[in-house]
Amino acid sequence: MIRKIVNIDKEKCNGCGLCIDACHEGAIKLKNGKAELISDEYCDGLGDCLPECPTGAIKIIERESEEYNEELVMKKKSQQKADKIPCGCPGTVARSILRAEKPKVKNVKENIKNDSISELRQWPVQLKLINTRAPYLNEADLLVAADCTAYAYSNFHSDFIKDHITVIGCPKLDDIAYYEDKLAEIIANNNLKSITVVRMEVPCCGGIVSAVKSAMLKSQTIIPYKEVIISTDGNILDR
Repeated sequence: MIRKIVNIDKEKCNGCGLCIDACHEGAIKLKNGKAELISDEYCDGLGDCLPECPTGAIKIIERESEEYNEELVMKKKSQQKADKIPCGCPGTVARSILRAEKPKVKNVKENIKNDSISELRQWPVQLKLINTRAPYLNEADLLVAADCTAYAYSNFHSDFIKDHITVIGCPKLDDIAYYEDKLAEIIANNNLKSITVVRMEVPCCGGIVSAVKSAMLKSQTIIPYKEVIISTDGNILDR
């Protein structure tokens, strides 16, 4: 059928993503840094996305297309609501990161380069953005780290992140009560194998320890627990 539908000029699109939030039907996504229609069936042709586009890349045209499918849109919205996390940014989508085994090296220069490979196994890492039912959390060894620890301790990836699912936060600047509730959900919804907390030696960093312990009590689940303290000059004080 011929009907009105959104048309996106990829040459003009700057990938800002404002149209994604403006589209109530969820008909637009970013692909390779450019906005595009997911499917004709998701677009109602009303053009709520037009005023939000800063480059004029979006127009309403008439062309042959599939009919708007409201039932399909509602199913998609229901799924998005079930998977919702505290931010609409595409960068918060939960995903696992597979790491290949490090290749054997023959000389010192190759070894230095090889040691710099990231050990991060999932995205996102900010505790506020974590989906408490993300698949990678099930039966995970969870690392709960204060923000500054990875900057203070030089071998943080190899000594702590490796083989763990990592969440980070700042107990001084963020809401500890929120942390407790979020961690309690993670513990309750997933059969965690262990929890390791890495904090700085400064007193305010103790809040992240308190949040984890309170979360275990709230969820009525006790998990093998380890705490590591990093000094401000980058050394391990207690393990």
